[in-house]
Amino acid sequence: MKFYRGRLFDHVHLLVADLDARKRFYRAALESLGRSAVLTDEPGFFFADELFVSKADGPVSSVHIAFQAPDQENVRRFYQAALSAGGRDNGKPGERPYHPGYYASYVFDPDGNNIEAVFMVRRKDRRNPSLLLHRNSRHR
Repeated sequence: MKFYRGRLFDHVHLLVADLDARKRFYRAALESLGRSAVLTDEPGFFFADELFVSKADGPVSSVHIAFQAPDQENVRRFYQAALSAGGRDNGKPGERPYHPGYYASYVFDPDGNNIEAVFMVRRKDRRNPSLLLHRNSRHR
């Protein structure tokens, strides 16, 4: 098996209460980031690159996922699109204190997952991950 540096995760699986509603939410969120063709719909689930979403038989997921955005404008578009598709505010677009050049917005998806769009000014001394996972928390 070949492993790829910077690709610790093969996929992230979200368990959701309402599959059709989450499909609308994630389609709008991903389209706002310029990834309109990435969502694939199958009976009983959908996926977009490493994100796999299916209906929960029990408790729903509770995670923080950060999607990369190509620029600050896409972070702002993501925020508006996610709110319009049923998300709840968890942090308006803006600079964050995590490190210089970290520009992000946060929304809770309809199941309460903390979904982020982030644009980071590229730094030579820092790898830019393709996926960030954290315990679900508020980001104001």
